[in-house]
Amino acid sequence: MASIVKKLKLKALKFALGAKSFWDYITYSPPKGWRTDILAPPLRIGVKTKELVTKHYLEGVYIDGDRPVAWVTSGAPVEFLKALGFYVLYPENHAALCGARRVALELCQKAEERGYSIDICSYARTDIGSLLSRKTPVGKLPKPDLLLCCTNICQTVLYWYQVLSHYFDVPLVIIDTPFVYSEATDADLEYVKKQIEAAIEVAERISGRALDFNRLRDVMKLSKMATELWLEVIYTGKHIPSPISAFDQFIHMAPIVEMRGDSQTVDFYGAMLKELKKRVSKGIGAVVKERKRVLWDNLPIWHSLRFLSETLADWGVCVVTSTYTYAWGELAPMIDPDRPVESMAKVYLHPILNRGTGDKYRLMKGMIEDFHLDGVILHSDRSCKPYSIGQMDQRTNIVQDLKIPAVLVESDHNDPRAFSEKQVINRLKAFVEMMG
Repeated sequence: MASIVKKLKLKALKFALGAKSFWDYITYSPPKGWRTDILAPPLRIGVKTKELVTKHYLEGVYIDGDRPVAWVTSGAPVEFLKALGFYVLYPENHAALCGARRVALELCQKAEERGYSIDICSYARTDIGSLLSRKTPVGKLPKPDLLLCCTNICQTVLYWYQVLSHYFDVPLVIIDTPFVYSEATDADLEYVKKQIEAAIEVAERISGRALDFNRLRDVMKLSKMATELWLEVIYTGKHIPSPISAFDQFIHMAPIVEMRGDSQTVDFYGAMLKELKKRVSKGIGAVVKERKRVLWDNLPIWHSLRFLSETLADWGVCVVTSTYTYAWGELAPMIDPDRPVESMAKVYLHPILNRGTGDKYRLMKGMIEDFHLDGVILHSDRSCKPYSIGQMDQRTNIVQDLKIPAVLVESDHNDPRAFSEKQVINRLKAFVEMMG
């Protein structure tokens, strides 16, 4: 495999968003049409982001027969899979990439033509449509040997992965996580721990090797280091002006989701943090004339990132951070490499979507204070009902208790048919006027 990767290295670099050669990266400059009057130049680490993501998917194209492949939900405990040598693919990440590349609509429609309802999550429709049409912007998705589904983000993934299991005729392992209304009990932790142990046995059988717990501890250490660095990256937004926006975070979060447990991910976020600290020292803000600072709640609207970024920056508004990107860092203190299985049970029991709406409001309240924010944008996502539940009450509490404006923007994270540019502009404009 190493020889294949070596031969394809230049091809990977060329593939990354159309770069012609390695020298395009050395002389990296803002993309055509970039609004340098309102936005700072893109982070230079973006070059590495594209390279990492491209090489990851390119490896998948040629992985057949070299390593076992697992498809997993974004909230699944993947560390033991990496320790067993699996190539891990996240269908949700692939769907997000399709959304950012603006090919998701075609794929969603393909799934709908085969009877999948438009009310199903657009991530699921995107990936099912990709399978049915055999179309993907990454060339080819490798066939899984194992499917791992964890219910800590939503129930949709359970049915989605049952469809995948039937389509590919491969084993599906389900890790069911009790909902944490207030605090997780010892029984909850033991319940999840036993399921992870059972999942390890299945993965060992498919990979044909026994899990090396020393290797698992090493992977857990790398996961912890990367997650802590990602949290530090997000915390640079506490500075005024903020050197990073939530839109930057959306773009650069792929490695922390898809490549946790890899040394390259630790190196990547270390370099990103270093670049952001340089921006802080020079007083460079993500928005050139930062006037107001806000929080984004829920998933990004992948097909309209640039439109939203430029629209808000034009008004001097920096979306400093988001509950979504923060969720990939907040559980770092729970990761204990010396107790890997128990640690995984605890970490993967506590994602934001597996906790009560009151806990989410407390999280937002803390972020508003810590990041010195002037308002909140709540994305009411028709495709992610678990994340959108409670937003109307949370908006009311923010306005009444914290005395800052909050606006509800209705859309869909991957389906542009649910996005009205005119309506969004009108709501955001009124919201900005309320901030003063």
